Amino acid sequence: MEDERLINLEARFAWLERHVGEQDKAMAEMGEEIRRLRLEIKNLRERVGNREGAGEASEPGERPPHY
Repeated sequence: MEDERLINLEARFAWLERHVGEQDKAMAEMGEEIRRLRLEIKNLRERVGNREGAGEASEPGERPPHY
């Protein structure tokens, strides 16, 4: 009886260790994705700012040239 209980606890512990490892990996991947997306947003904001500064922004209600 005691051996069975110990085996069950060891199995649960092993599963939890594997699960935590998988979560750590997923968190690291999400952190990298967030970093990449923030950089992309920064670059897009700079591009939009450069266009507005160069007079390329359209006036409200003005249709873009592709219409």
